[in-house]
Amino acid sequence: MFQRPAHHRVSSRELVALGTASQVPTRTRNHNGYVLFWDDEVILFDPGEGSQRQMLHAGISATALTRIAITHLHGDHSLGLAGVVQRISLDAVPQTIPVVFPASGRRWVEALCDSTAYYHQERLALQGLTRDGVVSRVPGELHGPAVLRAERLDHSLEAYGYRLDEPDGRRMDPARLAEAGITGPDVGRLAQEGTLDTERGVVRLEDVSAPRPGQSFAFVMDTRLCDAVWSLADGVDMLVIESTYLDRDSNLARDHGHLTALQAATVAAQSGVRSLVLTHFSQRYTDPTEFEREARTVYDGELTVAADLDRVAVPRRR
Repeated sequence: MFQRPAHHRVSSRELVALGTASQVPTRTRNHNGYVLFWDDEVILFDPGEGSQRQMLHAGISATALTRIAITHLHGDHSLGLAGVVQRISLDAVPQTIPVVFPASGRRWVEALCDSTAYYHQERLALQGLTRDGVVSRVPGELHGPAVLRAERLDHSLEAYGYRLDEPDGRRMDPARLAEAGITGPDVGRLAQEGTLDTERGVVRLEDVSAPRPGQSFAFVMDTRLCDAVWSLADGVDMLVIESTYLDRDSNLARDHGHLTALQAATVAAQSGVRSLVLTHFSQRYTDPTEFEREARTVYDGELTVAADLDRVAVPRRR
């Protein structure tokens, strides 16, 4: 009897690449599809054709999904939506799952969500984007404190990139807590309320903790270089970005609304990105090490030239 192998998350915050091809899939690369685990949030980005099956190979259940985000409505970034939505329905996923996408693509999104006959048990909230800004929450959605933002990219049709930002917080200092005599549930109360009355007087949160910068993630697909690419990438812990072409074909990248590996890596280097994930490779290239060599000419941080079913942990907090 066939038994699917177990897949263990390497981190509470990690990216799973379901597919890494661009317009045409290959024998080794499925169409696009990326799942971001971010604590209790599970966001499916750009479900290209075959995403449902790739989720099975990756050990990712449709029940786990909390949001679907689509950058644009080219088929390699969206055709898999039909199968994923029908699986959400089949599994009777109880939570409302927002589907965010460029508003100009609504007719295609609606067609994909109702592409064949099935019993509609899914709970979707279609959110068409018309401008840059924070993506609003919807009733019944499962989510954490991180904020999702969208910005318009420069492609051959309307496209948006996404950025997820965790609010800044504070990191408790065990030594200072012990010195103040604060233990157990009192630690949580202090974190929530900001002050705590103790036998030694009032203790403020800032007296026993240090600032903890929030983590961030950016997802940039089909686009030429534009202001939004730089804005989305600025200082993020992880940047997932298309690198369809190598620099020797930069004219093709410009003409078709794409980036080269060199351009993507330059953005990462100049934006202070900690972990760079290159993906969305043209079928014209057969040697992925070429992308690594090109990126390494300008970028010296954590680098992943993504392959299908790769799991990449978001870097540990600074």
